[in-house]
Amino acid sequence: MSTAFRDDAGSLPFRPAGAAAWLRDCLLAERDRWPLWLPVLLGLGVAGYFWSPWEPPPWLGAAAALVLLAGFPALRHRGGLRLLLLGSLAVALGLAAAQLRSAVVAAPVLERSWGPAILTAEALASEPQSRGWRLYLRPIEMPGLAPEALPDRLRVTVAGLDSPPEPGSRLTLRAALRPPSPPALPGAFDFARQAYFQGLGGVGFAYGAPRLLAPPETAGGGVWHAWRLWWSDLRQTVTTRIAAQLDGPRGAVAIALITGQRGGIPDAVQAEMRDAGLAHLLAISGLHMGLVAGLLFFFLRAGLALLPGAALYHPIKKWAAVAAAAGAFVYLNLVGASIPAERAFLMVLVVLLAVLLDRRALSLRLVAWAAAVILLLAPESLMTASFQMSFAAVTALIAAYETWQRRRDNYRERYGPLRRLGRYFLGVAATSVIAILATGPFAAFHFQRMALYGLPANLLAVPLTAFWIMPWAVLAVLLMPFGLEGLALVPMGWGIDLLLANAAAVADWPAAVLPVPPMPDWGLGVMVVAGLWLCLWQRPWRWAAVPLLVIGALSPLGFEPPSLLVSGDGRQVGLRDPEARLWVPSQRGSRFVLDTWTRHGFVAQTLTWPQLGAAAKGRLSCDPLGCLYRDGPVSAAILLDPRAAEDDCAAAQVVVSLEPLRRQPCSGPVAVIDRFDLWGAGAHAVWLDPQGPRVQSVAGQQGARPWSPFPQRRSAWKSGEAQ
Repeated sequence: MSTAFRDDAGSLPFRPAGAAAWLRDCLLAERDRWPLWLPVLLGLGVAGYFWSPWEPPPWLGAAAALVLLAGFPALRHRGGLRLLLLGSLAVALGLAAAQLRSAVVAAPVLERSWGPAILTAEALASEPQSRGWRLYLRPIEMPGLAPEALPDRLRVTVAGLDSPPEPGSRLTLRAALRPPSPPALPGAFDFARQAYFQGLGGVGFAYGAPRLLAPPETAGGGVWHAWRLWWSDLRQTVTTRIAAQLDGPRGAVAIALITGQRGGIPDAVQAEMRDAGLAHLLAISGLHMGLVAGLLFFFLRAGLALLPGAALYHPIKKWAAVAAAAGAFVYLNLVGASIPAERAFLMVLVVLLAVLLDRRALSLRLVAWAAAVILLLAPESLMTASFQMSFAAVTALIAAYETWQRRRDNYRERYGPLRRLGRYFLGVAATSVIAILATGPFAAFHFQRMALYGLPANLLAVPLTAFWIMPWAVLAVLLMPFGLEGLALVPMGWGIDLLLANAAAVADWPAAVLPVPPMPDWGLGVMVVAGLWLCLWQRPWRWAAVPLLVIGALSPLGFEPPSLLVSGDGRQVGLRDPEARLWVPSQRGSRFVLDTWTRHGFVAQTLTWPQLGAAAKGRLSCDPLGCLYRDGPVSAAILLDPRAAEDDCAAAQVVVSLEPLRRQPCSGPVAVIDRFDLWGAGAHAVWLDPQGPRVQSVAGQQGARPWSPFPQRRSAWKSGEAQ
């Protein structure tokens, strides 16, 4: 090999030596793996858009891509620089895709609470809940809002509703709505951003059942609208047919596996599945899509093979592949085309296309192209736990598969059926271990918890799902047109009962769930880069990623929890003491807020502060007007009554008032948070450091972005957009 870094287009203008030469040789030796980094570079551009504290100029990504593309011909004799330019171009394309997607999905969002009032709307879809239904509506008339200010979609929960309205029907109902909720504290899950990209402009609940105005056939809409309504109606019909045959948790799980709707699964069952490490079985992903397509392919090919004329003179394998692709497409739309389902469908489609072309199917290139397509079409998916965990698992599994492929082929030839069956269960165990290791960092980052017994739980659950539950599910859907779905749903229910019993037993084991401190953004980033380096390369230099994995895994050890938390609605205040106990005025507030504070604050116990007297080893003292918390030389006052402002402003470095303090100046403290601050910036977190308190707000972390629900931030974004 030449001492110059050469490729087909030329060389770099320098001659590397020593370590640089070794890196050059490794890089050139793995040039066939370079395309695998395309989605990684696209992801960098997408992440840059979402991590930016302000909205970039709308032309930035496209302009950068055009400039880089224009410079490409000038570097046709500079191979190394051209490679660097291609990488930069991919990053710019990721940024441009995110900006374009953000502009395309922009739609009106409620700026304040609305109702209770009469809402006239068109039913788009429905999802069963443990009590009632969740309806997705297109508003037609909302008193007090101009037509151009109407959101595209609303989500309304109707309790006590036996059957939902048909998709496409027009109805009225009395509802109370509010804007999509911002994070419960800085750094927590941002539902407002998710709702923005889903076109969801308001959420709320209804008073009583809706009243039908017009049946579906009289409602208007275009071809795409009619297509979505048709699938929504089919999904609703399938849901109703399943519920008629299977009741309780088994019916809810069957609905989740067949239609992708998990809202009807009781919270206790979901908690058991999550604690047992089986939550992935309830989320439609590659396992379900692969099983549906694989079952259709296997049985169709086996059936055609029984016909001698077809087997001898026709390509039945390719016929089965086409039918399996059609079945996977039906399943994709039946489950609502979520991001994991779309990723799984793309991969299954490429696998079946490889069968048609007599090519090798399963490879990391397949994963890379699927990821690239999703990042270009739905770049917001990069920020979701489902995208991150599903691609992490499948990338790690295929990388391991590539390493073990030759040995596996040898074992298949050498061993008999019983030994091969044993190796199957060993493969399930290895698959579970790899998936747990690959998804563990994301579970720690998003959920601050890890299921310790996922391996034994999956050893039973995965074969049970693959060989019993999903085959009956496919057969049930095929029998529904004939009204015979009960023949398949009943034995499917037996398998679900065993699955749920397995989850309940494992979740009840001692220390089934390990709470972990929140992982910082940089820690997850280090682990992602190191994991990709380990999986995408094949030469020994990939093991250099192991120290980075260790550094990323240890990053939560530096976690410093906030001492004071204030909810965005001003209804809840939390004080965390050094013993990891969270003190709140009442535990009757929002359960979601308290759960989020507990996980992100790494809280061991939640307690109610005293009405009068001291607690938390004397750090917290309360009276009817409020509480004073002391953490070393720093103190914080929480005012329940503005009459205490004068005394507490003189005594505390941080003052939190659940009422406005604008008419009562409070100039003594370093930081003052009152009702106006919460309205304009959302939830706050405060660190009572000896050097001085540090304050973070949700609005400060979000920045002036299109999905920001805070009026001042949205105004700043709109004015910047106008400029």
